[in-house]
Amino acid sequence: MKNMEKNKTSALRDFLILWSTQSISQLGSSITAFALTLWLYERTGSSLSTAALAICFYGPYVLMSIFAGALADRWDKKRTMLVCDLIAALCTVLVYVLFRADRLAAWHLYIMNGIYGLMNTVQQPASEVAMTLIVPEKDYQKTSGLRSLSRSLIDILNPLIATALYSLAGLTAVIAVDLGSFAVAFAALFLFIRIPEKQCEQEEPLLDLAREGLVFLRDNPLIMTLILFMAGVNLTASAFDAALPGYVIPNPRGGTSMLGIVTSCAGAAMVIGSLLVSVLPKPKDRVRVIYLTMLFSLGSENFLLAFAREPALWCVGQIIGWILVPIMDANLDVTLRTNIPIELQGRVYACRNTLQFFTIPIGLFLGGFMVDRVCEPFMAAYGDLAAFKLCFGTGKGSGAALAMFLLGAGGSLLCVVTGRRLRKYRQQK
Repeated sequence: MKNMEKNKTSALRDFLILWSTQSISQLGSSITAFALTLWLYERTGSSLSTAALAICFYGPYVLMSIFAGALADRWDKKRTMLVCDLIAALCTVLVYVLFRADRLAAWHLYIMNGIYGLMNTVQQPASEVAMTLIVPEKDYQKTSGLRSLSRSLIDILNPLIATALYSLAGLTAVIAVDLGSFAVAFAALFLFIRIPEKQCEQEEPLLDLAREGLVFLRDNPLIMTLILFMAGVNLTASAFDAALPGYVIPNPRGGTSMLGIVTSCAGAAMVIGSLLVSVLPKPKDRVRVIYLTMLFSLGSENFLLAFAREPALWCVGQIIGWILVPIMDANLDVTLRTNIPIELQGRVYACRNTLQFFTIPIGLFLGGFMVDRVCEPFMAAYGDLAAFKLCFGTGKGSGAALAMFLLGAGGSLLCVVTGRRLRKYRQQK
């Protein structure tokens, strides 16, 4: 028995080193991103200016992902990850230099976030393929659960650590932690990880390589539908994220501290969900699990927060809305890895990034626009009507509650319609 456990650990050695050190680096990067958001808000007082940081980061996903995936399939995976990490670290050093010289400005951060986003766009498909190459297929679900666990822990820890470091020691300490975490991850990947390479057509033109990812998705409607479904989920979830501060902060029982607590509940729920997915048996129908978990999450969370007035219920809503996300994510991950040939995964994952994540900046803008320009004015005009007052309350924040109700209805409809289409594809297959 001990030998069997030793063999399992040995088989996953490269994954465990890569996963743990990259998670540390991602935590460092997230801490810096959060601290820079605080720094920028202190100087501008504008939510739009801080939201623009996220939009600059996600922009490269829309513009460059397809080509980045083709390059990831063509280039050495390890070298690609190392170079991208190094360029991102140099940008962080430049931010530090500008900050120490008292020359750091908002437009610097927008440009840097664009570069961070571009490096992530190139690195992400290379990293996905690398994980496929170093993980035995029988361990896909287990390792997906561990990756979800680390992302969840980052979601919980990053605002807490960033706020504490920034408040007590300033931006300099935050950047020092980030660069230290980068050094750990870079050294581990460079010295201890061997990533086998798959042969690909080196002479094939870049546009043809990129086109192959789109052709694969066109010829595999089940995979394409799953990706477009997740684009809709991301649109709804990011709009919810934009609406949440406008709902919690103005509430008499809310405020900025309560917003932090409510937000951390989502990360805690994902930790629990990640632990669950690591021990759950293989489901009979992974595709069905994907859309049913999202139907439960999008419906329950948005509706509960829309109608609730108690902070405890807000926390419950976040927990039940996010606890199944790692289960969905693991089943989606295994579905993609087992249905996409390894030699195509980089370019197909890159196409997925473009199609699945371009809705996030749109959702952030949509959520803020819904609250500020549509729902709050609507509730100010008609909020005294008994039905609206009963459902969404009154005063500032009632419009955000209405927005969450609309997002819950739209997200639930998306899951039902997509579920029917996915069942049809499964029957045809």
